[in-house]
Amino acid sequence: MGTALQVENVSKLFGSLRAVDDVSFGVEDQSLTILIGPNGSGKTTLINMISGFYKPDSGRVVYNGKDIAGLKPHKVYKLGLARTFQIPALFWKETVLENVMVAKRGNPGESFLKAPIAASWKRVEEQTAEEAFRVLQIIGLSKFWNQTAVSLSGGQMKLLEIGRVLMSGAKTILMDEPISGVNPTLAHDIFSTLQKIRVDYGITFLIVEHRLDIALGYVDEAIAMAYGKLVAVGKPDTVMSDPRVVEAYLGA
Repeated sequence: MGTALQVENVSKLFGSLRAVDDVSFGVEDQSLTILIGPNGSGKTTLINMISGFYKPDSGRVVYNGKDIAGLKPHKVYKLGLARTFQIPALFWKETVLENVMVAKRGNPGESFLKAPIAASWKRVEEQTAEEAFRVLQIIGLSKFWNQTAVSLSGGQMKLLEIGRVLMSGAKTILMDEPISGVNPTLAHDIFSTLQKIRVDYGITFLIVEHRLDIALGYVDEAIAMAYGKLVAVGKPDTVMSDPRVVEAYLGA
């Protein structure tokens, strides 16, 4: 396994504020990596640049050997790098199953020309439903398949968003606080699910998370930021004991 994602000397300014300052690191293929730091340290800005919502003022973002810095979000997504958000964005009135199915790419039933001809897409639709049920089993939502998304708990909504990303065929997933506001039991379930997905699907994860008491027990690597700069990279225990990281959190 090599490096799936490489951030090279990336910076982002907002007026006189240097939100991200010459940051470089790599994310290993099929790893579960956490990006940590106090509020205002530049984590979300960095994720926005990787996913195409912001264009870096300098530096490169290399995904599977291709420089994606400055690409629009939909083009980054098509390359297999997807993102979830702190507040899930679902189709609230649609069922859990439909929310997963809609993420499948290339469904002929969505074609203007083929949609009226059921024979051209019916079998594909059945296969998509079967695949969606397998995804729901993995994320633990199969028994809720016929419920509307709005009826789920906050933690279940975050699991559903993970399921949609899986259904899209993404190989690298950026996650913004997947267990924010989630009760501890479900928070552990979410990270256990991420570990299973990483193994079964070969997915690479880069996760922003503040609840370190839960998250650090599941991740392979940790990246710490403070005041827009990178301060430590390595195994979670090593990073958390780094004096610069301790100072950043205590100072915050």
